[in-house]
Formats: sequence, C-alpha cells, structure tokens
Amino acid sequence: MRDIKRRIKSVNSTKQITKAMELVSSAKLRKAKESLEKTRPYFTMMGETINEIIASTKGIKHEYLISREVKKTGYIVITADRGLCGGYNSNVIKKATSHMEDKERVSVIAIGQKGRDFFKKQNYDLDGEFVYVLENPTFITAQSIGNLSRELYKQQLVDEVYLVYTEFVSTISQKPKMVKLLPLEVEVGNSVLKDRDERMTYEPSPEAVLGYLIPKYIDSMIYGAMVESSASEQGARRVAMESATDNAEDMIDSLKLQYNRARQASITQEIAEIVGGAEALK
Repeated sequence: MRDIKRRIKSVNSTKQITKAMELVSSAKLRKAKESLEKTRPYFTMMGETINEIIASTKGIKHEYLISREVKKTGYIVITADRGLCGGYNSNVIKKATSHMEDKERVSVIAIGQKGRDFFKKQNYDLDGEFVYVLENPTFITAQSIGNLSRELYKQQLVDEVYLVYTEFVSTISQKPKMVKLLPLEVEVGNSVLKDRDERMTYEPSPEAVLGYLIPKYIDSMIYGAMVESSASEQGARRVAMESATDNAEDMIDSLKLQYNRARQASITQEIAEIVGGAEALK
C-alpha cells in the first residue's frame, strides 16, 4: 500500500508538470498564431509578384532561375530546440531524409537543436546551424539563413536548395512540407497576368528587379516557414502535454483502485485474524 501511495504521489507530480506545460504551450500558441496571420499574406504577395514579372517577360535570364547539373543538394531543415512535442521533430526529419538519396551529396543548414543534433550524429555535412531562434522568430535571422544559402548556391557549393519545415494547419494538425527555393521554380500558369494582353515594363530591367526581389522572397519564405514551424511546435506540444495529462489522470485512477483493493484486503485480513484469535480464546 505504501508503494502504491508513492506511485500516486509521483504520477500526480508529473501530471502537474504536464498540465503546466500544456498551459504554457497554449499561451505561446496564441502568440505564434497571431504572428502567422500577419506573416502569411506577406510572403504570398512576394511569390505572386515574382510570378507576374516572369509571366510578363519573355526570355528572362537570371542566376536564381537557371537549372544546372546537381552535384550537391542543400537543405534548410527546421526542427524544434526541445522535445516533448509528440512526433513533430521526427516527422520533419523523416520528410527531409526521405528526399536525401546520397549523404555525400547533401549539405544541411539546421534550424533548431533537435535537427542539428540528428544530422551531426548521422555525419551529414552541416554548413550552418541556428539554435534557439524559433521561440521568437525574427526576419533578421531569416535573412542570415537566406544569405548563407544564396552564398553556397552562388559559389556552386550546392546546386539546388530545399526548405523543409512544418506547415501549421490547425492546433491538432501539422503537416511536414518541402519547397524548392533555388533555382526558383515559379508556377507561371497561376500568374494573375496569364489572361491579360498587357505587359508591364520594369526598370532598369526585369533581371535587375528580380535580383532585388528574389532574395527578399527567399528570406520571406524562410521567415514564414520559421513562423509556421513555431506555431506547429507549440500546437504539437500542447496536444502531447494534454494527452500526457489525461494519461496521468487515468493512471492515478487505476492506482487508487489498486490501493482501495489492497486496503480492503488488509482490513479483511485483520478482521479474519481478530475472529480467529477470538475463536482460539473460547
């Protein structure tokens, strides 16, 4: 009975921790969702603008648009800095590694400690690591990551760059996602100009305008992915902690039932001993 009481006390302490973490994640999730609502329209608009420029200009050439022989592929992989968030980290890492055919031809920029630790342990080529930046994602951090990825691409240290992150669908649903950043793949067919006859003029040239806009677009995509991942992490952690709290309550109920049964058995044994002693005295 003493062992059961100790276990009940231990599980109850764990339940208090998971409940507190659930409340903290709920507060952080609200903040992340507000940031997400502000961010999504910005990088959506950037993509549409680049679509329009390419759709309205024939024969445009730019280093960020030209495909070349792929000798090495770069991946920007966004994970969390901490665990206790269900399958959030493992799902996004699985999404990235399932696309990596040859470890020797892969370069990784890891955002988040969990991803950094995984790729370092598996001996992947790490060209950059950014940890403890997802608690409060900033555009400045996204620019640093974007600059690094573009520099690797310009120096032909990588021949294409993919961004792997987790898209926030809802509090209970997060979806690992991969998009190609370089060379830029633009869905020209979806441009708002596709049904128009008029064409815009860009000064000093479409290439110059793209040279300015594409880095901004890449940075905004990375920043948007960081915000999406931050919201997804908090959503996943909230659900995981809620589930852990529910499991702790079920375990406490089960242990209480065991305790009551043990207590009843003890009382029954004491009564039997008293009755047996009384009979012996007759």
